[in-house]
Amino acid sequence: MTTRTEPHEDSMSTPALVPRPDTPTRHKAPETRVGAGLFDPRQLIRSLPDAFRKLDPRVMVTSPVMFVVWVGSVLTTVFSFEDPGDWFGWAISAWLWLTVIFANLAEAVAEGRGKAQADTLRKAKTDSVARKVDGTLVPGTELRIGDLVVCEAGDVIPGDGDVVEGVASVDESAITGESAPVIRESGGDRSAVTGGTKVLSDRIVVRITTKPGETFIDRMIGLVEGAARQKTPNEIALNILLASLTIVFLLACATLPSLADYAGTRLTMVVLVALLVCLIPTTIGALLSAIGIAGMDRLVQRNVLAMSGRAVEAAGDVSTLLLDKTGTITLGNRQAAGFVPVHGVSEAELADAAQLSSLADQTPEGRSVVVLATEKHGLREREPVGAEWIAFTAQTRMSGVDAGGRKVRKGATASVVAWVEGRGGTVAEDAEGLAARISEAGGTPLLVAVEDAEGARVLGVVHLKDVVKDGMRERFGELRRMGIRTVMITGDNPLTARAIAEEAGVDDFLAEATPEDKMALIKREQAGGKLVAMTGDGTNDAPALAQADVGVAMNTGTSAAKEAGNMVDLDSDPTKLIEIVEIGKQLLITRGALTTFSIANDVAKYFAIIPALFAAVHPGLDKLNIMGLSSPDSAILSAVVFNALIIVALVPLSLKGVRYRPLSADKLLRRNLTVYGLGGLIAPFLGIKLIDLIVSLIPGIG
Repeated sequence: MTTRTEPHEDSMSTPALVPRPDTPTRHKAPETRVGAGLFDPRQLIRSLPDAFRKLDPRVMVTSPVMFVVWVGSVLTTVFSFEDPGDWFGWAISAWLWLTVIFANLAEAVAEGRGKAQADTLRKAKTDSVARKVDGTLVPGTELRIGDLVVCEAGDVIPGDGDVVEGVASVDESAITGESAPVIRESGGDRSAVTGGTKVLSDRIVVRITTKPGETFIDRMIGLVEGAARQKTPNEIALNILLASLTIVFLLACATLPSLADYAGTRLTMVVLVALLVCLIPTTIGALLSAIGIAGMDRLVQRNVLAMSGRAVEAAGDVSTLLLDKTGTITLGNRQAAGFVPVHGVSEAELADAAQLSSLADQTPEGRSVVVLATEKHGLREREPVGAEWIAFTAQTRMSGVDAGGRKVRKGATASVVAWVEGRGGTVAEDAEGLAARISEAGGTPLLVAVEDAEGARVLGVVHLKDVVKDGMRERFGELRRMGIRTVMITGDNPLTARAIAEEAGVDDFLAEATPEDKMALIKREQAGGKLVAMTGDGTNDAPALAQADVGVAMNTGTSAAKEAGNMVDLDSDPTKLIEIVEIGKQLLITRGALTTFSIANDVAKYFAIIPALFAAVHPGLDKLNIMGLSSPDSAILSAVVFNALIIVALVPLSLKGVRYRPLSADKLLRRNLTVYGLGGLIAPFLGIKLIDLIVSLIPGIG
C-alpha cells in the first residue's frame, strides 16, 4: 500500500504491453443486478410461501412485537369460532392474520432477493477435479489447507488459495459479474484466487487456504441468503425498546376492562386484542428485520460483501475515514502535466525530445508524456530512420532513442545527470533547481537530455504528478458536513503528501506510513471514542484491517487481508469505502425514520380509537372524536385495517431506504420529526377516516 516516489518503478510489476487488469472500474449499475427491483411479481410469488412458513411460532417468537400480534390473531380466531355469526370478530381476525403475513412478507421479499443472488453464485460452484503438484488427481472436496494444486488454461480453480508460483489470467465473472479477466500472480498483493473461478491462460500453482464448504463462495451464499445474518447491536437495542413498549401497552390494555365495567360498558376480548395491536409499534416491528436485510442487500448490489450486519451498522457511525492515496484519492499512475525547459531551450524543443525518448517507454508515465506532447504541441508519434530504441528498465531508469547521430534520453534525475556527465556534458544550473521545485510541489521530475554535435546537455524537466480524481474534493466536503474526518495514508514523503492532501481537500494525512503507523493511528482514533474505517489489500494491511471498526479488503488482495477485514469489495475499488459509509448511514437513517413514523402512528391511532370506544358512556369524549368515526366497531376495524395496510405501503421504503443526504445530526432530527413524525400523525387520521367511510357501509358494523 505504500507509494514509491521514484519514477516508473511501480509500473514494472506488470508486463510493459499488458494493461493493468485490476484498475478499478465502476461496476454495472445496481438497477441491472439481481434483486434490484422492489416488487418483481415473480419474486412476490416466490416469497409468499416463505411468509406463511414464518407463521411458525418458533420463528415468530424472535420478533416480540409480531409474536404478540400472532398470539392476538390466534385468540381472536378462537373467540370468533365461539360466536360464528359475529362478522366483526371474523373481520378483526382476518386483518390481524394479514398483518402478520404482511410483516413476514416484507422480510421474505428482502430475503428472497438475497436467495436469487445466491442461486447465481451456486452456479459458480462446480465439483471440480484438482491436480496436485505430484500429478495425482483428487476431487476438489477432498482438498485440505496447505495442499498445492496446478491450474492451467481452461481449468476451474478447485478452492480458495494463494498463487505461489506463476502468473495467469483469471475469469472472475462468476463472482464479480465483471467480464474483464484479471491477472493473478505470486509474490504480491494480487495473489489470492477464489474457488469456482476459471484460468484463461498460462499456468499457476495454488496453495489451498480454506476447507471444503468454507470457501469464499460458500460464505457469500450464506450471507446473501440471510442465513448468516445476525442482528446488530442497534437492532437488538431497538427490539428491546419495542418489547418494553409492548409490555407497557399490554398492561394498559389489561386495565381497560375494569375501567369499562366501572363506566357501565363492556369490552370483549376481540376488541381488547384489536386495541392492543393498534397501540403497540407493529409498523416498525414488522419492518425492522427487512430494513437490516435490505441494507446488506444494497451492499451486495454494489459488489461489496459484508461479513456481518454489525459492520454495515458500524459504517453508518464511522467518524474517521482512512484512505490510501494511490488508486483511491488519485488515479494511481503519475501523468505528465507539463514541460519545463531550462534557460535557452524552447518548450516545443523539449516536448519533441521528451516524446521521442518516450516512444520506447511502455509504462503509464511514458505513454502520458507522448500524449501530452501530442495534445499541447501537435506532435505525432514517428520512427526515425535507423532508430535504435532504448527501452525503460528498472536498472537504468531511463528510456530513449539513438538515431542519425543524435541520442535522446529521459528518466529519473540522478540517472540522466549521470548519463550526461558520463559523456563529458554539463547540466544546466537551473535544471536541478527546476527538479527540486517540482518535487517540493508534490510532483515527480523527469530530466530530458540530448547528445549531438553540440555535446551532451539537459534540455529541461517533464513534470509528472499523481492526478487527483475528479470530484474528490466535493466528496470530502460532503463527508466533512457529515462530521467524518478524512485521513490520507501514503508512503510518499511529507512534501508530496501535503501537496496531494491540499489539492484533494482531505482533513489530514499520514506520510511515509508503515503498517505499524497505520495501526497506531487507528488505535489513537478509537481511544478517542471514534469509529474508524479503512481499506487494504496486502498482507501488511491485515493488522490494521482487523483493528479498524470497518475494514474493507480488496478482492484482488491476499487471503490474509480478506480474512482480517469484515467487508470484501469484489470490484477492488478503494473509493467504494465512501459508498459503504453512505449505505451504512442510509440504513441507520431508514431505521430511525420508520421508527419515528411508527411511534407517531400509534399516538394518532390512540386518539382515534379511545374516544370512539367510550363516547357512548362519556359523551364529553365525543369532542375528541375529531375524525367523526361512525361507531366504536367501525373505529376499531378501520384502525386494524389501516395498521395492516400501512405495513404494505412502507415495504418499498424499507427495502429501498430513505434517501440519504449529508446532514448534521440536528438537521437530520428536524427532518425526521417534520417528515416522518408529522406524517405519522397525519396519515392515520386520513387513512382511518377513509376506511371508516367504507366500513360503515357494512351491515352490522356501521
